[in-house]
Amino acid sequence: MEKDCIFCKISCGEVDSNFIFDGKNFFVIEDVSPVSVGHCLIVSKEHYPTILDLPKELGEELIEMIKNQANRLIKEELADGVKIVQNNFEASGQSVNHFHVHLIPEKKGVVREKRV
Repeated sequence: MEKDCIFCKISCGEVDSNFIFDGKNFFVIEDVSPVSVGHCLIVSKEHYPTILDLPKELGEELIEMIKNQANRLIKEELADGVKIVQNNFEASGQSVNHFHVHLIPEKKGVVREKRV
């Protein structure tokens, strides 16, 4: 755990967040600045700065988590499709140096300017 990392603080219960799901190695929370209704984050419980640091043994669990949460958004009619975004390093737009994936619900006919 990194003492100044917001996701580490959420993972250990030091900071509250709106949890959607809590798994073995990942948790899902609502994004604090959502791009659309239902925008959520899949976050590793352990501190890995980027996907390049994530152990390959967690890959299958991560993919299943992405699929389950994307299907949930569609089933709850928050999305007609789901954008899956994962940034690595500041140059690519990563603002929190702790591995996380954005799931952004998209609805047909809705145009937004804000991007992740």
